[in-house]
Amino acid sequence: MDELEKRMLKEVAELDALPVGAFNIRSNGKSESRNSTANIQIESRESGDGINVYFKDGTKNESCHIPVIISKSGHKECVYNDFFIGEDCDVVIVAGCGISNCGGHDSQHDGIHTFHIGKNSKVRYIEKHYGEGTGTGKRFMNPTTVVYLDEGSTMDMDTSQIAGINDTYRITKAEIGAGATLIMHDKILTNFDQTAKAEITVNLNGDGSVCDIVSRGVAKGESEQDVIIDISGNAQCKGHAECDSIIMDKGIIVATPKLKATCVDASLIHEAAIGKIAGEQITKLMTLGLNEQEAEQKIIEGFLK
Repeated sequence: MDELEKRMLKEVAELDALPVGAFNIRSNGKSESRNSTANIQIESRESGDGINVYFKDGTKNESCHIPVIISKSGHKECVYNDFFIGEDCDVVIVAGCGISNCGGHDSQHDGIHTFHIGKNSKVRYIEKHYGEGTGTGKRFMNPTTVVYLDEGSTMDMDTSQIAGINDTYRITKAEIGAGATLIMHDKILTNFDQTAKAEITVNLNGDGSVCDIVSRGVAKGESEQDVIIDISGNAQCKGHAECDSIIMDKGIIVATPKLKATCVDASLIHEAAIGKIAGEQITKLMTLGLNEQEAEQKIIEGFLK
């Protein structure tokens, strides 16, 4: 792995060296390095287009890193990663993809991650997407995340697109069982003529199931974002969705809520707000010594943090 790829790895997974625990680092379509542990087993799929990751029952305080780096202009891939988390686990999974494209051909990563989370297990999932490059080739990233939460389990998702992706189509689907909880914080930053579409679909199927979804977006330049959150309450459940967005320059953001209740004991709430940065916030930071551009950047960083 060269210095550029190491820097990208730091950007998307905060890794300066090989992580402790299980990991699979993928670079330009090939597995760069892999490690399994006594409790977390990583295996290549027979089809060769991804990995299966198995967590033993009772695995706790362990992590699994699966970052992807693309630095070859024109490289395109579709990867399937399936996670099978046993019962009574408490683990952290760190994904993320970085594309550096300094050539003239488009590069693309499509990642389909499916999580099967056993009874009473807790999973914290962190996924960061980042792009850069001086070439004319574009950077495309299309992540799909599918979550199956068994009774009493919890999935805490922190997903973000921090910069440099020309076009993305982000799909998240979740099926939530009795007493299970999905917490999701999704953040998107677009600029120039970039486009981003996010569809989040959640089915609250079991009594006591809960989802809390917060989507935050910043659209700068002439970029466009389209966010759709669709929650169905099919049992005694609680669902909450919040879309907060900032538009700048000629940016466009569309936020679409869809709530459906098929049970009289379902409680569903959606909140949405889109607006510009308040002038008094910029003025306050400028009194502390920042110029206008620096003040805007600080506000955006805080909003997406």
